[in-house]
Amino acid sequence: MKLGDYVRFESDRRRRLMDAFLQGIMRGIGALIGFAVLGAVLVYLLQRIADKSLPWISSFVAEIVRLVQLRVN
Repeated sequence: MKLGDYVRFESDRRRRLMDAFLQGIMRGIGALIGFAVLGAVLVYLLQRIADKSLPWISSFVAEIVRLVQLRVN
């Protein structure tokens, strides 16, 4: 960006507000998608741990997975 473009951008309050608004929306959408992906991976990993039939970890994880599935449905 050239200096003249930067000065025009900084002097236009409406443009700066719109830019900040759009950046906020994009960050929110990014956080939403990231949380959904990480949550899905976590549930998948917990299901895999529950399938391993480890003594006390398996029942604990199976209960967590069951509660999550009840909440989703």
